[in-house]
Amino acid sequence: MGKIIYMDHNATTPLDPEVLDAMMPYLTDKFGNPSSSTHSYGWEARQAVEEARGQVAELIGARAEEIVFTSGATEADNLAIKGVAHAYRQRGDHIITSQIEHKAVLETCKVLEKDGFKVTYLPVDRYGMVDPEELRGAITDKTILVSIMFVNSEVGTIEPVEKIGEIAREKGVLFHSDAVQGVGKIETRVDKLKADLLSISGHKMYGPKGIGALYLRKGVKIEPLLHGGGHERGLRAGTENVPGIVGLGKACQKAGKVMKTEAERLAKLRDRLYEGVRKRMKRVHLNGHPERRLPGNLNLSFEFVEGESLILSMKDFAVSSGSACTSSSLKSSYVLLAMGVPEAIAHCSLRICLGRSNTEQEVDHLVKELSKNVARLREMSPLYKEV
Repeated sequence: MGKIIYMDHNATTPLDPEVLDAMMPYLTDKFGNPSSSTHSYGWEARQAVEEARGQVAELIGARAEEIVFTSGATEADNLAIKGVAHAYRQRGDHIITSQIEHKAVLETCKVLEKDGFKVTYLPVDRYGMVDPEELRGAITDKTILVSIMFVNSEVGTIEPVEKIGEIAREKGVLFHSDAVQGVGKIETRVDKLKADLLSISGHKMYGPKGIGALYLRKGVKIEPLLHGGGHERGLRAGTENVPGIVGLGKACQKAGKVMKTEAERLAKLRDRLYEGVRKRMKRVHLNGHPERRLPGNLNLSFEFVEGESLILSMKDFAVSSGSACTSSSLKSSYVLLAMGVPEAIAHCSLRICLGRSNTEQEVDHLVKELSKNVARLREMSPLYKEV
């Protein structure tokens, strides 16, 4: 079997060679503890951590002191939501989010509900978009936090976060955005989004796994999740993951250089893929917004074809049927169901996420294989009738 073509970049990305090169010294010779060593090994590590903090901040238009390193986006989401909830509980107990958030947000909100907080889960339209005016109507004098993602990982829809941030600020409510699928792929500037807190993940942008960051606007209070030696200004205890932090910083620096041209290239590849599918096949549904979508993302449903069966038939390609954290389940995507997609169609979905390594030749090969396998699987379906 030849090399499998990777097209699942929303789940994770390969480690960029430049990132690995930047990390290697801190996995070998430069092993100092940046927080407790008072010699050159520790100073060297501390300098590397602070340089990376500046690189992350620069990518999103923040200040270095507003970046808190975490073990990943799940911890960043938990720290943001639980941290604000407990720090501002005397002011109110109401949180607003959406029905299609990542599980790291949804499950965190469910835990807070058990702790007495009230959570409003906003619906989305058929494109997966939150209505900013519905958000405005949901805010009460007890609302302390709005948490709406920047880009949906399954369907690629880019949420109207600028308007959402504007409304939250107008109402005096803090705004958090899980921006994992946006940072490093499309322009993400915290001042433009009017975000008070924003979550970042290394492995979604050609950095290492096990590292992430939370942007925390100066003046915003949070209660830490972890307690210990006062690392990260007392907001995240634990010895810093220096190699991971250096890798995240380098990944952010690289993204800042290539993001614009790469987004344009991926949008063309994505459109080539979609047009190829539409020409060869009927009864194919595009899930997500047709225009406000991540450049490399395409989520399609093929009627009369079960998504998992289609994936198993595509032996030359690494693609998925949902977000990485739910792909082990055979249930229909909760994101698609929240968008009003009928369950029979939602169960037929395929998520294709293009990245830096993908080419026109690979896209054309995928279209050809999809056409062949969809036709074969449809012929096996007792429900299929040619239109």
